[in-house]
Amino acid sequence: MSVVKINAVSVPPEQQARFEERFRGRAGAVEKTPGFEWFELLRPLEGTDQYLVYTRWSSEEAYRSWQSGQDFDRAHAGGGDTLAPAAAASHHLWSYEVLESAGPHAEQGQQA
Repeated sequence: MSVVKINAVSVPPEQQARFEERFRGRAGAVEKTPGFEWFELLRPLEGTDQYLVYTRWSSEEAYRSWQSGQDFDRAHAGGGDTLAPAAAASHHLWSYEVLESAGPHAEQGQQA
């Protein structure tokens, strides 16, 4: 059963462009990681300065394997002086097990 990791990151308004730039410049190695299923970076629209980093994994073991590896360290290295860390507060990591999941249905007669 899949697991979801949601990392809540507080970013002050004056640092949001830099934070987003760091994600645009990320190495992308997570996409090649065994057990990786999905990534989304969610920008707050109102009421909070917290971005949500959503990843989905085939298992807790797949996530832990990535987290303990070199690709995780490279992805979180910070990008050097030009892309220094932009988050103002500590990260909150929430973990969930996927109980149900749905997506759009293909139209009848079309193959998914």
